[in-house]
Amino acid sequence: MTAADMLGQLGQMLLSGRIEVVDCSGTLGPDTPLLKLPPDFAKDTPKIEIHRISEYDQDGPFWAWNWLKLGEHSGTHFDAPHHWITGKDYPDGFTDTLSLQRIAAPVNVLDFSKECAADPDFLLTIDHVNAWETEHGAIGTGEWVVLRSDWDKRAHDEELFLNANETGPHTPGPTAEVIDYLIGKGVVGWGSQCIGTDAGQAGGMNPPFPAHNLLHKHNRFGLASLANLDRLPAKGAILIAAPLKIKNGTGSPIRALALVAR
Repeated sequence: MTAADMLGQLGQMLLSGRIEVVDCSGTLGPDTPLLKLPPDFAKDTPKIEIHRISEYDQDGPFWAWNWLKLGEHSGTHFDAPHHWITGKDYPDGFTDTLSLQRIAAPVNVLDFSKECAADPDFLLTIDHVNAWETEHGAIGTGEWVVLRSDWDKRAHDEELFLNANETGPHTPGPTAEVIDYLIGKGVVGWGSQCIGTDAGQAGGMNPPFPAHNLLHKHNRFGLASLANLDRLPAKGAILIAAPLKIKNGTGSPIRALALVAR
């Protein structure tokens, strides 16, 4: 069977519904939860704004359209290597220079939603990943790896989603050892259903914020605020996470899509 034959079959399976397109993105709007940083540490992304230009009126009689104000790392979004200081020197580390061949790839969905529900500070360890691979198969080169925490179920309430108190945010994420291991496996990137790719308490890890620090150091990608991972199998789906082609973009809101056989 030729590659063209395989694409033809894929097209027919999409048309028939035998392959479902699953939306892995949250809704982007004024109520979308955004990262909050200490005011003495860094500036926050401004809240998302949607402004109407016209809607079949005197400002445009036959059409409706809006203009937007939003940060690159708002809602379900893509972190390019240039987002972090460790990845600042890659010429292909921007959203307009990265290789699109890399962003559509098989996805490994590590379901630890029960553990995350029991402990919002749950950390994914090497033992967790090894046990998952023993059950489901090895993580391969060029593939996505995402943590299913079902944290997207909290996205209707920013306070619940950020889950912060006087000691900082409390959300699940990976250990540095896990990110090192995945980089060694040759993955294209790591994704989370939380506000960022790191755990809420990752600032105190070594190195701080290991998902950001290590992924981008090695020219890998990050995905945050993913949704509907409960509709994906552990293996067998294809994830397409395409950022906007922003000039020198450090990241971008995305409509992450998964192709799932039914």
